[in-house]
Amino acid sequence: MNKAGPIVIIEDDIDDQFILTDIFKELNYNNEIIFFSDSLNALDYLTNEEVEPFIVLSDINMPKLNGMELREKIHNNEDLRMKSIPYLFFSTSAEQQHVIDAYSRSIQGFFIKPHSYDKLKSTIRKIVEYWQECESPNYIKNAQQ
Repeated sequence: MNKAGPIVIIEDDIDDQFILTDIFKELNYNNEIIFFSDSLNALDYLTNEEVEPFIVLSDINMPKLNGMELREKIHNNEDLRMKSIPYLFFSTSAEQQHVIDAYSRSIQGFFIKPHSYDKLKSTIRKIVEYWQECESPNYIKNAQQ
């Protein structure tokens, strides 16, 4: 996990993209925010050897390749697994089966998008700050020096 890397948001709802853009501006993190409306484009980006994102926030209900299918492809890709990129679902609703399926694919978190701007901002802050404090296998060596 590259804590200085970009935050990748896979979200096809343009309104949600605008709201999240505003929230990330207000929170003033140094990470670049990269949006994808299409899961296949996100997969192409993530499989690039040069790319090492900080975290991925993904919607579940996406055209072409839904969030579960995308997570499966990422989880089955050894190079991507070795990057230790936290992958979290951020969805408007959560059916129990979706949550079970997500965690069976080694998802690192499942969040329901709050309807309140302030609550959404608070949730994003907690997510980012948690992962900023968390260690990952390929970066722990650097932290000990």
